[in-house]
Amino acid sequence: MAGVLQVELVAADRVVWSGEAERVLARTASGDLGVLANHAPLLSVLVPGVVEIESADGERVRAAVGEGFLSVADNRVSVLSEDTFLASELDEATLKAELAQATSDEDEAAARLIENKLRVLQA
Repeated sequence: MAGVLQVELVAADRVVWSGEAERVLARTASGDLGVLANHAPLLSVLVPGVVEIESADGERVRAAVGEGFLSVADNRVSVLSEDTFLASELDEATLKAELAQATSDEDEAAARLIENKLRVLQA
């Protein structure tokens, strides 16, 4: 193994996931970003989408995130977003009902967040 990253996926009210990982994939305002060990330091704006973490033990962790920040320094990655949900925390039927409601309410921001949550489930 070339090296590991210490990763924290943090929501406004809790640490959603924390552990060692081999890589992190996220979407930033500048585009899609992949982070491996020894990545150059950076701070970027996170856009709503899916964050994928390949843990050091080979597990693939997927989470839907809203707007936030991604920070990389000294083999530590912090993904900070007020709205962060692991795939295991989501229910497809509930999300589809919420999407229908957001669409009928013409709430585009809510619909995008719900669509990202559904994307997490389609792994």
